[in-house]
Amino acid sequence: MLFGERVIRRGERWDTPRDTMSDEDGDSGTLTPEVRLQQLEHKLEEETERLVKLYDAYEQQEKEIVGLKAEIEVLEKEVIDKEIDREGLEQLLSEKDNRVRDLELGHAKATKRIEHLEPELEKMEEKYTREKERLSRVFEIAEELDGDLRLAVAEMKARDDWYVDHMQIFEDLNRAIKTRYDMIENAVEAERKSSHMQRALKDRLDEILNSPDGDAAAMVKDIADDLEDDGVLNRSNEEE
Repeated sequence: MLFGERVIRRGERWDTPRDTMSDEDGDSGTLTPEVRLQQLEHKLEEETERLVKLYDAYEQQEKEIVGLKAEIEVLEKEVIDKEIDREGLEQLLSEKDNRVRDLELGHAKATKRIEHLEPELEKMEEKYTREKERLSRVFEIAEELDGDLRLAVAEMKARDDWYVDHMQIFEDLNRAIKTRYDMIENAVEAERKSSHMQRALKDRLDEILNSPDGDAAAMVKDIADDLEDDGVLNRSNEEE
């Protein structure tokens, strides 16, 4: 790995001064090149192992960083969603507050209107009570009239049936009444003619009594002729 190689090279460059410093402490004169090489190899293995662990930790941290970035993105989206929800809730609450205010205002207006209309309502209730009583009475009267009407219809039907059953009697009675009136009129007319003739005869007799003898005979003859024409006098029977 390139990164490991760079780390190892950096370790070698870093370890060389340390070994030089250790040699300056007085032990360099006693170490052979083989021992020195073994020490360096052992040191290299330790440093390599340490760097590998550091690299693994670095990779783990990078993975954690990537996970944290993804989590941050998710959290940022959640924050945005929460902000949108919050704004929506605020708008909803604002609309709700406006609606509540409108309802409270409408309720206040309705309360005032009710207070204003309560006297009129009492008057209307009183009128309604009176009208209800009046209509109840009208309904009772209508029921009575309906009963009377049904009774009258029944009576008229019975009367019509009776009239149909006795129609011939009424027709005969009508003819009898007409005959009676005709007889009365004829009798009245005859009486009227008789009275008229009596007055005329009396007037003629008065004229005869007051006239000379020659004229009196002629006048008597005229009277006899008139009576004969009217059917009062029948001289043929007298002559027989």
